[in-house]
Amino acid sequence: QVQLGESGGGLVQAGDSLRLSCAASGRAYSSYAMGWFRQAPGKEREFVAAITGSGGWTYYEDSVKGRFSISRDNAKNTVYLQMTSLKPEDTALYYCAAARSSGIVAGVFQYDYWGQGTQVTVSS
Repeated sequence: QVQLGESGGGLVQAGDSLRLSCAASGRAYSSYAMGWFRQAPGKEREFVAAITGSGGWTYYEDSVKGRFSISRDNAKNTVYLQMTSLKPEDTALYYCAAARSSGIVAGVFQYDYWGQGTQVTVSS
């Protein structure tokens, strides 16, 4: 069982940066692939970024490539999402998720555990 808790969201202006964190409890954290997803009002939850258990491989949704960076610190059981050059369309509730997988996981239904989310609002 893994419990996840996100933090770091907030209200920012377009062009600003934010770093989201997701702390995990439970054993064998490094055996889990981790991902970030987001959900805007009236829209489906969408994939943002993923990272393997070792942190050696990452994968991004096209609209965030070059602006967002996912990383993890397995000693701290924490995954991060560094977001730069934020746009109003990045406004959403951001979730982190954990999957029992050694590879990259990008599908919503492939993840086993979810956090409660942290709100990111980008004003124009």
